[in-house]
Amino acid sequence: MAQLKILVVDDEPGIRSGVTRILGNFHMTYPFMDEDYTFKILEAATGEEGIEIIDREMPDILLLDNKLPGIQGVEVLEYVRKKNYDIVVAMITSYASIDVAVRAHNDGAIDFIPKPFTPQELKASIEQITKQQYLRRITHKLKVEGKKVRFQFLSVLSHELKAPLNAIDGYLKMMQERQMGESVDDYTSAIERSLQRIESMRNLIMDLLDFTKVSFEKQIEKMQNVNLRELVSMAVVTVSPYAIHKDIHFVTDIRGCETIWADPNDFEIIMNNLVSNAVKYNNTGGTVTITVDCNDNEFSISVADTGIGINAADKDMLFEAFSRIKNDKTRNISGSGLGLSIVRKVVELYHGVINVESIPDRGSVFTVIIPTLQVTNIKTEL
Repeated sequence: MAQLKILVVDDEPGIRSGVTRILGNFHMTYPFMDEDYTFKILEAATGEEGIEIIDREMPDILLLDNKLPGIQGVEVLEYVRKKNYDIVVAMITSYASIDVAVRAHNDGAIDFIPKPFTPQELKASIEQITKQQYLRRITHKLKVEGKKVRFQFLSVLSHELKAPLNAIDGYLKMMQERQMGESVDDYTSAIERSLQRIESMRNLIMDLLDFTKVSFEKQIEKMQNVNLRELVSMAVVTVSPYAIHKDIHFVTDIRGCETIWADPNDFEIIMNNLVSNAVKYNNTGGTVTITVDCNDNEFSISVADTGIGINAADKDMLFEAFSRIKNDKTRNISGSGLGLSIVRKVVELYHGVINVESIPDRGSVFTVIIPTLQVTNIKTEL
């Protein structure tokens, strides 16, 4: 269980002890919360003492009387607002005039608990306040993480696009100025390298499109029967030019079912990323084996390659956004570092998991496992 701190600032000992008694053994839960919540009660008899405890203990919830000896409750509330503390404030008072209520509301108070209150009334208010605090913090976290992700992505995007554009610009100027000769054959290497840079940029843009597809919300109306053979075939066709260049052979095995009820975009993202990586990190003349299986309990996609493999120390960073494993074997392999993080995000929408088994210089096997019921009852929010 998680614990929230509640600070009661009230000059009446009976009110403070009453809140402590009522909420001391109280716990609450709600379907969208990760865990149950219990409460630790702190007490202050004056506004000045309340501010000291706020600065020292940083409570999550503040139950604040307005009529206090010394500074008033609304002044404590104003202090909390100016400090920009992450504290939800509710006023507990029997003297709440319209002016006080307006001022308290403007300074961030979200509720008024009138005296006297019953245990049920207090618990009901605390439940609402706790839910609001939980949602406020989740919203703030999403905003912070969203800004961080956007900054990371823009940093990667600017670097990944700037470098190949500079290279292509250099190659074109070289050809324009006929620096290596008059024949087009003299520039075969420069043309090939330019095409490689363009392919790298295209892959980055496709990753960006996939990333935006799964970063917001799933639409249940997009669900439909997805033909598994077509799904696998499309993924193979998509990477065929690169696979032919590396003489990669494909083996496919569809077991248990021919279709699933899902959003086709989701499973295209999963399949395309896994198959593309299996080709990209494979050895020339290697094999990619794609196995799709399902039974009453689970649906699985397995993509195995005979490539360079992954060290155990690098496995943990595989699914982190913008993370790329850099060594002598991957030095010339381009990528955004987004693909596998996107795959994991999609898989988690279906309450599934993605596992990897790998042996350096022998190959890797990526396996997605999704509970069968989750394919038909998809989670509709992130």
